[in-house]
Amino acid sequence: MAAAAFELHAQLAADTHFVRDLELARVLLMDDMRFPWLILVPRRAGMRDWIDLPHAEQHRLLDEVEFCSHALRALVRPDKLNVAALGNMVPQLHVHVVARHVGDAAWPKPVWGIGERVPYPTAALAARKAELLAQIEPAARG
Repeated sequence: MAAAAFELHAQLAADTHFVRDLELARVLLMDDMRFPWLILVPRRAGMRDWIDLPHAEQHRLLDEVEFCSHALRALVRPDKLNVAALGNMVPQLHVHVVARHVGDAAWPKPVWGIGERVPYPTAALAARKAELLAQIEPAARG
């Protein structure tokens, strides 16, 4: 019997924009300009928690979270980087990397459920994705 194919959860697909696929994870940009916010989703079916991944892939995911964290730090110089794998609303394993600034729309509270999201206009989205790719590519090649 063939293994189930990876499929991105519908809520993640609705809330984000594709940036690129790394070795393990799909990198997504949350469609909310108020917060520089990436989401990494391992391209493995049926994963709910980090420990569901094989040991080597757990470490690979950590490496990829690090790549993306450095990319956000280089781009937006945050006061704090928040990294979390919660999954209370979306059961598919995914890791949030959120660049926070003192005085942002939610500071110092969590970004979830604060105000109305501000979607990226087309040109701003293209620019942000290009900036992210320029930062992530060298780290991913390692």
